[in-house]
Parts: sequence; structure tokens; C-alpha cells
Amino acid sequence: MTNTAPVDNRRADLVRVAARLFRERGFDGTTTRDIADAVGMRSGSPFYHFKSKQEILAAVMEEGLVAGLPAAEAIVAGGLPPRAKFQALVRAHLEIVLGEGHDFIPVLLYDWRRLTPELRERVQVLRDRYDQLWQDVVNELSAAGLLRSDSAVARLLLMGAINYSVLWYKPGHGSSLDQIAEEAVAMFLGPEA
Repeated sequence: MTNTAPVDNRRADLVRVAARLFRERGFDGTTTRDIADAVGMRSGSPFYHFKSKQEILAAVMEEGLVAGLPAAEAIVAGGLPPRAKFQALVRAHLEIVLGEGHDFIPVLLYDWRRLTPELRERVQVLRDRYDQLWQDVVNELSAAGLLRSDSAVARLLLMGAINYSVLWYKPGHGSSLDQIAEEAVAMFLGPEA
């Protein structure tokens, strides 16, 4: 049996650093040489792990989704009442989007169209899984009489608002993630009775 840990660690380093660089400079403004330099590799070394820069981009997006799924799945399965479940899901998504070192989802949001159709389809499987968790919770809100609008539109509007927060949120300035989650829930559902 061979030890793949160093190879896996290098691949993980590439994905983490690529996420940061893609977020800071954009996909087009980042070269594979930039990524390799930031990881301390030779310029061609990323191609040992990935066939193309677009594959690195897909791996960044997949990493963000894979990182967010366990928390969302645990919240959905946790047995909370619908409003509390919704607030926990909002808070978890805020952490995924805005938490320190969480560059993966913003890259997904802004560089989605840079993927080839084949890579987009691969990442879409994870997006659909994550979106379905959200839709299930929003449907519960609707069934409980807590939401008076179309549940699919409500989910899209809320997730769009949260995702847009990457442009205005500054850690340590203004509201905390908990406060933002509370405000988002109150905005969509009204004050708790």
C-alpha cells in the first residue's frame, strides 16, 4: 500500500491557495504559475494534480460545497422546529460564505461561467444537493404557515442576499454573523411570535 498523504496534502494546498487567489484576483487574473508559486511548487507541478486551470477551479467549487454539506445536513436532520432550523441554516451558510479562509463559495458565485459545460455539470450535482436541503427547510416553513410566498422564490432571494454579503461584510465592523442571521430570518419571516 502506498502513502498518498503528501500528494493529497499538496492537492489540498493547491485548492486552498487557488481559492484565495481566484477570490482576490479573479479566475482570469490568476495563472497556474501564480498558484504554484504561492504553494512553493514549480510552475508545472499543478498539472500533476489537475489537467487544467479550469479543473482547479472546479475543485475549489467542489471543496466549498463539500465543506458546507455536512453542517447543512446535520441541521436539517437535527429535529429543530422550522424557524430555528431555518435560522441555523442561514447562520451556517453565512459562515461558509463569510468565515475566515472561506474563499470557496465566493469563487463559485463569481466564476461559475468559467467552467466548461462538463465541469459545470459535475459541480452542479453538489449544488443541487445543497440547494435541495435549503428547499426542504423553506418548504417546512411554508407548511408551518411561517412563509407566505412561493417557497422556491423565497429560497433563491434569501440565498442571493446572503451570497451578496461577500461584497459588503467586513469582519469586526458592524453586525456579527449571528446578528446578520437573526436579521435575515426576521426580514423573511417577521419577528418571532
